[in-house]
Amino acid sequence: MAKGTATIGRDRYFTRIAMSGHPETADEPPSNGGENRGPAPYDLLLASLGACTAITLRMYADRKQWPLESVEVDLELVRGADGGFEIERRLKPVGLDAEQALRLAEIAEKTPVTLTLKHGLPIHTSLAN
Repeated sequence: MAKGTATIGRDRYFTRIAMSGHPETADEPPSNGGENRGPAPYDLLLASLGACTAITLRMYADRKQWPLESVEVDLELVRGADGGFEIERRLKPVGLDAEQALRLAEIAEKTPVTLTLKHGLPIHTSLAN
């Protein structure tokens, strides 16, 4: 399963992240007191959903031997009618007919990260020894 570490020092709010041996950074934009030296945490959340969606759709199209040339996944975090957050996801598949594209939209609703976000997951916090 996935594993990662986020470390912040005195830098305001620059954070070093290691996920499965892959380095990344995070920061906040100047409007939040950061220096914009990396994506903000919600940007990383959208990146996770976008990557999972794109990978899953590529796997599905490959398995079906469909002529999918590419798929772009546009994501935006917005405020919903109830004041909470919602994610708007738009797919732009290239090379498919309308029926195949519609099927990809259905599959996008079943990706692992999509299901995790929709259903939530418990988070258990403790202090390290």
